[in-house]
Amino acid sequence: MGSYKIRWKSSARKELKKLPKDVILKVIDAVEDLVKNPYPTGCRKIIGAEITYRIRVGNYRILYSVEKNNLIILIIRVSHRRDVYKNLP
Repeated sequence: MGSYKIRWKSSARKELKKLPKDVILKVIDAVEDLVKNPYPTGCRKIIGAEITYRIRVGNYRILYSVEKNNLIILIIRVSHRRDVYKNLP
């Protein structure tokens, strides 16, 4: 099995830049770990979505989708837990 590649939506990159510096480092570490295991312990499937999942990083959430056929993980949102589920596509 090949290795997954990480792709970021431009809106997710903007959200990441707005986070506190210490949280940014933790989020980047968590995203890099997805390359090895796209379904880590504690990941949850988003209800109503077929390929969208979330992982926790403290009070922040990373929403991502997994394209198994293309081996791509698309980071959709990175935000505080109170805001991340608002206005989901």
